[in-house]
Amino acid sequence: MTRKQRRLYFVLLGMLALGGATALVLTAMGDTLVYFYTPSEMAGKQIGPDRRVRIGGLVEKGSVAKDHETTNFTITDLTATLPVTYTGVLPDLFREGQGVVAEGRIGRDGVFHASEVLAKHDEKYMPKEVAEQLKKSGRWQEGADTAK
Repeated sequence: MTRKQRRLYFVLLGMLALGGATALVLTAMGDTLVYFYTPSEMAGKQIGPDRRVRIGGLVEKGSVAKDHETTNFTITDLTATLPVTYTGVLPDLFREGQGVVAEGRIGRDGVFHASEVLAKHDEKYMPKEVAEQLKKSGRWQEGADTAK
């Protein structure tokens, strides 16, 4: 084997090892990523029950029902809705007509089972993705008060 062939084999072996390491890192990262969706996007996706996702939108007026520690409500982007159930203490700013982001899993029954609920933190806050979806649908405009 000549010197050039040996170098070529070492370079190819190094590239193969680097490619394998990259594939392992990307696979590990894919398992920990949590994707963000609006209710309209969730309607068109087939997401498995074991996949953690975040959904964002507005708490639909008249949809909040509390039963001891469990709260059932509906999140909407004014185009589609998604029923949500959450067991635990809700943030102080959680109320109907306000923006929320919930993290959890979609059940086989079509209900989103949230493990965490985040409410907006000031009067102007709206998750970027939710605001863009509402603007696309033509149902939300900059500076509009969504709490009314």
